[in-house]
Amino acid sequence: MRDEILVPATAEADDAVGEDANAYGDHPLRAFILGEIHSRPFQPLSSPAQLFHFAFLTDAAQAAADRSAVARLCAQNGAPAPAPGAKHHFVRLGDAALRWEQHSEFTTTTFIVEGPAGASPEAARRLCAPMIADLPQAGPLLVSVALHLGPEAEAPPFERLLDERSLVASVIARGAAVAATDFRLAADGFVHIYVRTRALSANRAGATAQRLLELETYRTLSLLGLPEAQASGPRIKRVEDALGAILREMNVATDAPADHRLLDELTALAAELEADVASSSYRFGASRAYDNLVQQRLTTLNEENYGDYSTFQSFLARRMNPAMRTCRITAERQFDLSKKLGRAANLLRTRVDVEIERQNRDLLHSMNERTRLQLRLQQTVEGLSVAAVSYYIIGLLGYVFKGLKELGYGPEPGLATALAVPLVILGVALVVRRIRGSHDEH
Repeated sequence: MRDEILVPATAEADDAVGEDANAYGDHPLRAFILGEIHSRPFQPLSSPAQLFHFAFLTDAAQAAADRSAVARLCAQNGAPAPAPGAKHHFVRLGDAALRWEQHSEFTTTTFIVEGPAGASPEAARRLCAPMIADLPQAGPLLVSVALHLGPEAEAPPFERLLDERSLVASVIARGAAVAATDFRLAADGFVHIYVRTRALSANRAGATAQRLLELETYRTLSLLGLPEAQASGPRIKRVEDALGAILREMNVATDAPADHRLLDELTALAAELEADVASSSYRFGASRAYDNLVQQRLTTLNEENYGDYSTFQSFLARRMNPAMRTCRITAERQFDLSKKLGRAANLLRTRVDVEIERQNRDLLHSMNERTRLQLRLQQTVEGLSVAAVSYYIIGLLGYVFKGLKELGYGPEPGLATALAVPLVILGVALVVRRIRGSHDEH
């Protein structure tokens, strides 16, 4: 077999290949797919720094209004506005920075103050206060987090800053930092997260801060399904009880009206349940998706134990897993109940169909009996009609024979009439039979 000769690529060859690649027609989604992986990059973050993160639930109109507000804020500070259709925007606004993201059902805004200006949380908040005021609320506020990034040396203990009853702390980023929070809303309206750096580079600091902010955002969003599950529970129980009562009544009901009434009640219950499923299925599905994101963010933190405190993962597992199980079990109850309603409705529908078939059978039987009686009546009428028609014909023939006798022709009228009777009856009977046969053919 001939050996292949590898020719080293030259600049001219590379240019030719590039021209050839550009000559191909791009898929309409190629640019979107290639850009999606870079759509929300980590921003390097220098220590110390203060981050004020907000998440708002938004519909389509609120998201459009929020985009316009961000564009106005950028214009007021001489910064570029988000590009049309962009879902992410990062811009410097003087001594602070703004990170803005839009998602399917929520929008996040993060104000970042780094360096000496970010050493004091109070000073950083005063710096961001005018920009926060200029940026109107996009929708209902769901998340507000203050993340404090600073060196571990000479930092006050976490017990002085957070509620020790729910304090969570762990070593993260392979020992490069320590993170702590109590997941409680403080008097200033923020959930506070403290990150103490040990050997954290700017890139890793930015990635860690963003993961912690996303962890709190997705944790809160995932729990939106719990109130929906708690509200659906009594409604599901009521439908289950009503279904049980209908099934018990089905065992004793024997007449068609009762079956029709039960079928109507089952249909109403099924419609009520499906309306409940339609209103809650999206929320339950979103909660599962957000919970998966929470687990992913916890995995990327690379947690290790810090003292005797619970890690983020162990604390959230103890608090969130029951809530997520409640959502999952509620969705399963809805699905199982829908199947039970469908089986019960099919059973009742079968009973109703059988009853209708029995009624149709009885109706056909009565129709057959009526047809048989009509046939007998028709045969009787035919017999009478033969006698009547024959009587009139014989009477006419009697006049004919009498006339012929007066003219001196023909036999004795009485004898001729008597001889004509069987012939007339036979002829009339044959004609009636032929007429009936022609009608049967049609």
